[in-house]
Amino acid sequence: VQLQASGGGLVQSGDSLRLSCAASGRTFSSYVMGWFRQAPGKEREFVASINRSGSLTYYADSVKGRFTISRDNAKNTVALQMNSLKPEDTAVYYCAASPRLGYTMGTMTVTTKYDYWGQGTLVTVSS
Repeated sequence: VQLQASGGGLVQSGDSLRLSCAASGRTFSSYVMGWFRQAPGKEREFVASINRSGSLTYYADSVKGRFTISRDNAKNTVALQMNSLKPEDTAVYYCAASPRLGYTMGTMTVTTKYDYWGQGTLVTVSS
């Protein structure tokens, strides 16, 4: 599967932004999807994940209550709605897909569980 992330930009603290990730291929619904981010000089970190049907989601504590992940299997897209943005949310955001089975959502938080990655989209939040 090929992934294309979009929607990043420059916003002010407290603003909202919606990221989207479009996937190619006909088996999108067979992948767990995740969003990760990487700030300058830091390691890539987990943000949110969603199961194949979209019925289960999981969030990093730092974004819980502010970010919402969703997917549309008919359109092969996954989105990340980001509200109440903070300067510390500034990073390149990546969508990722995992074909792995048998893992709980709480374990799908590491980069090594995901086999396919988009190119990233930059989100900059000014104070």
